[in-house]
Amino acid sequence: MSQLVVIEFPDEHTAFAMRAELAKLQKEYLIEMKDVVVVTKDDQGKVKLHQAVNLTLTGAVGGSFWGMLIGMIFLNPLLGAAVGAGAGALSGKLSDIGVDDKFMKEFSKDFTPGASALFVLFRKATADKVLDRLKDFKGKVLKTSLSIDEEEKLRQVIERGGEGDATS
Repeated sequence: MSQLVVIEFPDEHTAFAMRAELAKLQKEYLIEMKDVVVVTKDDQGKVKLHQAVNLTLTGAVGGSFWGMLIGMIFLNPLLGAAVGAGAGALSGKLSDIGVDDKFMKEFSKDFTPGASALFVLFRKATADKVLDRLKDFKGKVLKTSLSIDEEEKLRQVIERGGEGDATS
């Protein structure tokens, strides 16, 4: 089962830095994320989603490969690649994996301009090691689907700077 965590930060930099740290933790097999998105709100009040994976680009690359392969069968690989890239880009743009974009935009509309939030959807994590690596990030936990005990440990680390023992 997947877990959702939403953390708000007073600036944009911290959310991007935490996302980078979570990516490192995933490479070390300490967390398995399905989606991680930074949401920012500019001075004009516009909410922007910064997806970790560009689905349009991924779809275009995959589509061009399959289009070229099919095009080779019908003796026109360039046309096949072009059509495949276009179809792949369109399907990537229309795809939404992980946290729902509409939910993130709606959730973030009341943020202070210049603020950001990190939406993390993960399957599993080695909690004590992950929390230890996140102790330098200060923010406010807005929403989780964690158990009460797990949420309290996260709050101790993120909101209170790791005061107390977050791993007990």
